[in-house]
Parts: sequence; C-alpha cells; structure tokens
Amino acid sequence: MSIIINKTNRTEMKTPTSPTPREVIIGRMKKHKGLIISFAVLLGLVLVALAAPLLAPHDPFKQNLLLRLEPPVFLGGSWNNIFGTDHLGRDYLSRLIYGTQISLLIGFVAALISAVIGTIMGVSAGYFGGKTDLVVTFLVNVRLSLPVVLVALAVVALFGGSLFVVISVLGLLLWDRFAVVTRAATMQIRNMEYVAAAEILGTKIPRILWKDILPNIANQLIVIITLEMAHAIMLEAALSFLGLGVQPPTPSWGLMISEGKPMLFFEPWLITIPGVALFILVFAINMFGDGVRDVSAPEGRN
Repeated sequence: MSIIINKTNRTEMKTPTSPTPREVIIGRMKKHKGLIISFAVLLGLVLVALAAPLLAPHDPFKQNLLLRLEPPVFLGGSWNNIFGTDHLGRDYLSRLIYGTQISLLIGFVAALISAVIGTIMGVSAGYFGGKTDLVVTFLVNVRLSLPVVLVALAVVALFGGSLFVVISVLGLLLWDRFAVVTRAATMQIRNMEYVAAAEILGTKIPRILWKDILPNIANQLIVIITLEMAHAIMLEAALSFLGLGVQPPTPSWGLMISEGKPMLFFEPWLITIPGVALFILVFAINMFGDGVRDVSAPEGRN
C-alpha cells in the first residue's frame, strides 16, 4: 500500500514541461490583436485578388460612354454599378477588384526580388567580411545615394511603363535595406558557438549559410519584406499617377487615381475609392510587419 502512495506522490510532484519556442510564438500571435486584424485584412485582399473573375460584376475593360461618370450607390447611383463608373463608362468596382491583383503582384514580386539580391549580398558581407564586406558596403552606399523615385522615373520613361518593367525596376532598387540588416545580423551570428562547431566539423559554407545563418535571421527578413512590399506598392501608385507606371487600360489603383485627377472637384469619389483601398492595403501590410516583429522578438512585446 505504501508503494502505491509513493508512486502517486511522485506523479503529483511532476512539474509541467516548459513550452517550446514555437508554442510561445503561437501564444503571442493569438494575443496580438494588430497582427490578427492585419492578417485577416491581407487574407481577404488576397482572396479578392485570386477570385477577381468570380467577384467582379462586369468586365473591367468594357467601355460604355452612355454610362460614363455614374455615381456610386452611396451617392444615389444604380446598384448595377455599385461604385459607379469612370470617364469611359467602365465599372469602377470591377476595376478596383482587378486592381488588387496588380498591387499585390507588384508589391510581392518586387519585394521578393529585392530580398534575394539584398540577402545574398548582406549574408556574404557579414559572413566573409574583408574585401567582400568592403565591396558590399560600397554598393549599398552607391544605392543609397540614388533617389529611388527619380531613377525609377528615368528608367520607366526610357523603357516604357509595362508591368514587367515596373516590377523589375522596383525589385532592383529596393534591396539596400535587406543588405544592411542581414549584414549586421550575420555578423552577430557568425561568432556563435554552433557556427564555429559546424566549421570545425568541416561543414561546407553553403550549408552553414543555409542551415545555420538564414533560419536565425528569418524574422528580420519577414519584417523587411512587409516594409518593402508596402514601399513598392506606394512607388507603383506614384509612378502610375505620374503616367509612367502601369499603362492603360490595366486597372491599377494608382492609374485610377491619376485618371480621376481632372475631375477631383466634381467627382471626388473617383480618387477617394482607390485611395482608400490603397491606404487599407499599405496600412495592413505595415501593421502585419509590426506584429511579426513583436511576436518574434526574444522578449516579446504587447
């Protein structure tokens, strides 16, 4: 009988196991309202972009001059064109829905190109040091001396404002932040014991960079990707507004704002609707990046 009691007491005295790092991060994510809200908004916009052909009530390219400048429903317009029509009679809601595809595509692909270029340069400079670091630092300084908007305007004006050109230009101009952050983070990780142990065991450098360095700077990369994605979307809208971005009749939010500019004082909703959509997208991306930074920080933030 005493043996059974002793076993019971030992069982009761066991301490609960500590949560794993993944469980800690998931717990922080559940408590971070900003991250949850921004993720829901971004997920909704991505679904809208993917299901644009199903959600758009009309063809975004179809013109009908008899219905030009129809006001939206909340200003007394028809339910057939909920957000009204533009100066060529095209359904504004349909163009707004398809414009989500353009903004997300440009933002994501441009940020991805920049991430690849900047991460390779930053990790190389931080790990190898020496002449490699000097070359990368020089290239970063050269890039920082070039005004992004002016260079983008010059390149787009020279080669044309196609979607491919806009994405390529933005992707090749926004890598500097990736290089600076990954260089500093790699320099810190370079002196860690597990990296030294891998080198002593004869592990090849590409494997060290891929298995030991990159996973430990992933949270910084995610935050920078969200920032540069929002930056790329705003730059595309600025280029389209100036007439050097995505060209008509592609439904870009920046182009919609540009086309509505002449009627600003008579039909302000032509600018307000795409402007609000652009604000929501960029704000949600920035808010999501802040949330990722908070939940992935070692000390955690509220």
